[in-house]
Amino acid sequence: MKKTHSFFYRNGLTIVFLFLFLITLTAQALTGWKQHNQELKENHADPLQLIAYIKSGHFISATFENFESEFLQMTLYVLLTVSLRQIGSAESKKLDEPEEVDREPKPSKDAPWAVRKGGWILKIYNNSLSISFAILFFFSWALHLYGSWQNNNVERLAKQLPEETVMSYLGQPEFWFETFQNWQSEFLSVASIVFLTIYLRQKGSPESKPVDSPHMETGK
Repeated sequence: MKKTHSFFYRNGLTIVFLFLFLITLTAQALTGWKQHNQELKENHADPLQLIAYIKSGHFISATFENFESEFLQMTLYVLLTVSLRQIGSAESKKLDEPEEVDREPKPSKDAPWAVRKGGWILKIYNNSLSISFAILFFFSWALHLYGSWQNNNVERLAKQLPEETVMSYLGQPEFWFETFQNWQSEFLSVASIVFLTIYLRQKGSPESKPVDSPHMETGK
């Protein structure tokens, strides 16, 4: 008889990370609200209610600035691991051996609908993971820009300076400083897990090679 598992057991990884996401997003909103109101007070401006703060450029910029870098990381990681290798890494495909992920999809009754449909739908589905991450990246980047621009204009008005257009703001270093400080940390984190899984192990984790695997054995 096939063993049955609870809903949480079958979906625990997603549930836990979504829970952590909601907890930390709430904490960010509350602490950011307090911080932003302190800044407004220092500039002799009226404080914001929490709902108004969540709609403000300060919160939108900070939130999507982080989303953007995460989705960029995942887009590049999914795409670059198709063709690039790292000898000994658990995060790399093997150097010469064929991999299951490279085989051509075959229609079957249990295959996803797109595989059974074939044609252009299958061609899109072949790259649907990277396409989805790329769309999420560009959407987050646009909202980061919008929020940062709005927040910049709030600060300029408090200093009795004229507002900037979004195109003018796009040419300023502030937005790009916010952008690159997040991107570089994501690239470093990926490089770290790719390299450290060559020599280090975590028993039971699918992100690690088996503990007794040779260092130069590539893949899991």
